[in-house]
Amino acid sequence: MLDVSTAGPRDVVVAPSPLVELMSTLHVLAEPEHHPEATSWIDAASARMSPATQQELVLFTPLWARYRCRLFFPLALPLATGLDAELARLGELDTKTFVELMAQGVIGMLRFDIPGAAELLAGGEPAATFVRNCARRSYARGELARLLVTDPAGCRDRLLDLLQRLSDEFFAETWSGIRSGLEQDAAVLRRELDRRELVAVLAGLHPTAGRMGTSGKIRFDKLQREEAVVGPRPLVLIPSIRVWPHLTVKTDHPSCVVVHYAVRSSAPFGELSLRELQGRLSAFTSPGRMEVCRHLLSEPITTSELATRLGWSNPQVSRTLRQLRDAGLVQSRRDGRLVRHRLDIEVVRRLGDDLLATIMR
Repeated sequence: MLDVSTAGPRDVVVAPSPLVELMSTLHVLAEPEHHPEATSWIDAASARMSPATQQELVLFTPLWARYRCRLFFPLALPLATGLDAELARLGELDTKTFVELMAQGVIGMLRFDIPGAAELLAGGEPAATFVRNCARRSYARGELARLLVTDPAGCRDRLLDLLQRLSDEFFAETWSGIRSGLEQDAAVLRRELDRRELVAVLAGLHPTAGRMGTSGKIRFDKLQREEAVVGPRPLVLIPSIRVWPHLTVKTDHPSCVVVHYAVRSSAPFGELSLRELQGRLSAFTSPGRMEVCRHLLSEPITTSELATRLGWSNPQVSRTLRQLRDAGLVQSRRDGRLVRHRLDIEVVRRLGDDLLATIMR
């Protein structure tokens, strides 16, 4: 939950970030089964990576697989002006901050008691316990945790080298093609912020977002249950092409609150709210509605013809059609004096992707 009741225009920054976008692309590469819409892009990007880069990518994948490590989001204002500047800032972080943020990314869970940087670097039992806990989650996490606590400087150098190689091999070209569109989207959002309440603008960023009554608070439908106040701590809004269907909210660093959202053009189809998805799924739980759908599948049919086929009254058919239409499953079109109804096959076909996208975000 974000409280923006006291936030003003000066508390909000809207801008794209190449490092955040690179992290999003790496997430897609790490979880291809979650992003069927990006199959062709995944194949093209993978083909451009050297075997050495792909091997190193495996080691650092926990940082962007499910939980997006806070290291890759802005840690200071003003925002850096390009990927080189963002990588330079990452390289200049003090060791304590780097270790603490990366440790959270390696374990990949917010609700976990992680030793502080001093304990992790001391090499005693707390560090050993941290490595074991990471290894319980996965072998890759355990190996990355071991590298972090035994050689934090080497770990950082390898991470920075990997990110630079990824930029050289494919991402620099990708960023060149999308940067202008992201900047335009950010400009549109800034103009919208000048005209409307901040809480109303935030509520429109994603179907998971909703204003809490008439207050200045907004809730996101996320697994994490955190609360943060914007102002004087700034809010940074970062548009993205590759973050869909996720919405990432980072509140756990004192520098700023970050909301990483998908630009509208990046969604392969319309995004559903949880209520809309539940409505579509529940529409198929009734034997009567299912029977109507079977008749509407092959050809457009009028209400009276449906009533004749089913042995129902016209009002009974009309009520069922309205329920299916409200769920977005049926299209009704006028043909002269008649209105014909047909099942929207593409919406039904997409339900699997809609369900997966709603669960993932």
